[in-house]
Amino acid sequence: MSESTPHPAPSAGASRHLDIVIERPWREVYEYASDPRNLPHWAAGLAGSEVQREVTQWSMNSPMGRVLVSFVPENEYGVMDHTVTLPSGESVLNPLRVLPLEESRCEVVFTLRRGTMSESEFAEDAAAVAEDLSTLKGICERD
Repeated sequence: MSESTPHPAPSAGASRHLDIVIERPWREVYEYASDPRNLPHWAAGLAGSEVQREVTQWSMNSPMGRVLVSFVPENEYGVMDHTVTLPSGESVLNPLRVLPLEESRCEVVFTLRRGTMSESEFAEDAAAVAEDLSTLKGICERD
């Protein structure tokens, strides 16, 4: 795969790292992607959702129902880890990073955790995350 294509690595492990190179400075990508109000623009599972501030979390609609999302505090390291609390009450940690490559380009890396998903569900989720990263790239690279 080329650098402009998300890389879902096939594996039967507990997690999978998906990455994409974005031709923008890491800080610009970080500032856009770490703003929960922008999630519905690039995360298909939240598309069209209204994002509301809920004290220390953000709430939005997903295909599973209303979810709560909380990001780590803003930081200078490009860390955008966030926890999604599902309608069932289960919380899922999603490690997400923006890594500088050069002055005008960066790499976004999402760690997808398998949890209790079957191999086929895990593969479907990885494909969905890869598509989300591709959408993020398209948005960030627009002039």
